[in-house]
Amino acid sequence: MSMKAENGDNNKSAMPRGGAHFSSEELACVLSYYGIGIILQVKPLCGGNKRAPKMAIVSEQGKYLLKRRPKGKDDLYRVTFAHAVQSCLATKSFPVTSLVATRKENNTILQLNHHIYELFKFVTGTRYDGSPEGTIDAGRKLAEFHKHLSEFAYEDALGGLKGCFHDSSTVRRHLKMLGSDRSNPNKKLRATADTLMTLYNESSVSVNECGFDSWKQQVVHGDWHPGNMLFSKDKLAAVLDFDSVRIARPLTDLSNGMLQFSIIGGKPNPADWPDYFEKDRLVQFLSGYREVIKLNEEMLDSLIDLMIETMIAEAVLPIVATGFFGHLSGEGFLKMILRKSNWLNKNHNKLVKAIRE
Repeated sequence: MSMKAENGDNNKSAMPRGGAHFSSEELACVLSYYGIGIILQVKPLCGGNKRAPKMAIVSEQGKYLLKRRPKGKDDLYRVTFAHAVQSCLATKSFPVTSLVATRKENNTILQLNHHIYELFKFVTGTRYDGSPEGTIDAGRKLAEFHKHLSEFAYEDALGGLKGCFHDSSTVRRHLKMLGSDRSNPNKKLRATADTLMTLYNESSVSVNECGFDSWKQQVVHGDWHPGNMLFSKDKLAAVLDFDSVRIARPLTDLSNGMLQFSIIGGKPNPADWPDYFEKDRLVQFLSGYREVIKLNEEMLDSLIDLMIETMIAEAVLPIVATGFFGHLSGEGFLKMILRKSNWLNKNHNKLVKAIRE
């Protein structure tokens, strides 16, 4: 169970309910720019970001995935940056999905009518099954991702790709909004937000005391969770999504991965989600990472607090915007986040001891 507002399954073929979609005319126009031969079949794919429709395309040359990017700030630069990262990783034989270039311009980015399109070779595989081998390899591949990109050049002037959930004024501002009696009449939700603010601040201070500001920044994935991956025989076969690549400290990626691979949930009502995490998967993911990249004691000590920060940040931002986390009630989801944050905080020393071994 990964903690995502919208978990996708690229093997689904049902028509998406709501959200953005392709018109027949748009689809025909876009595909005409690619030299993939006669189109034999098209199927919409549901899941993932509802503002970014996807189509499975079968042609006489193979199977492909077409994606229209959602509109947003710095779109072109973000996509260009992501494609450069993917191209770099491909030269290192890292398991990325292959981008398909347009026929005439030989460009992996297609811009039409104020939209950006991407075409990928379709990858088959299985979803994460929770196995120790798969968990370890997911951690190992994240470390390889970081190692391959440790010297990847980026432009300092373009700050839109910088930043993370740690010690964030944006997260605090959103928590403050939820805790304000002026903007939120729900007393229980305000109390939950206030307690989360305290936990967030305490964790931020602890991470800073471990030396966070002295750690090197580089390209990170930004969204390393099971829903963005396909596996084959307990090995990571493909990373599917690079929409969140950014410049940050690698431990923010690592702690998010530990969170996403160890959180336990999945029941319709967040109140039924247990407080605890799957400790074995947490340790397994980290052990896979440490096979490739060594971490000092201060870094290891910071990871549980970084998990608390990322869990709070990932929950509060969409809830402030919509009142919901995906389709789940914002109030109920935040209460669950508080319970899980308290569990991590209470078991901090035990967990640090486990991951140091």
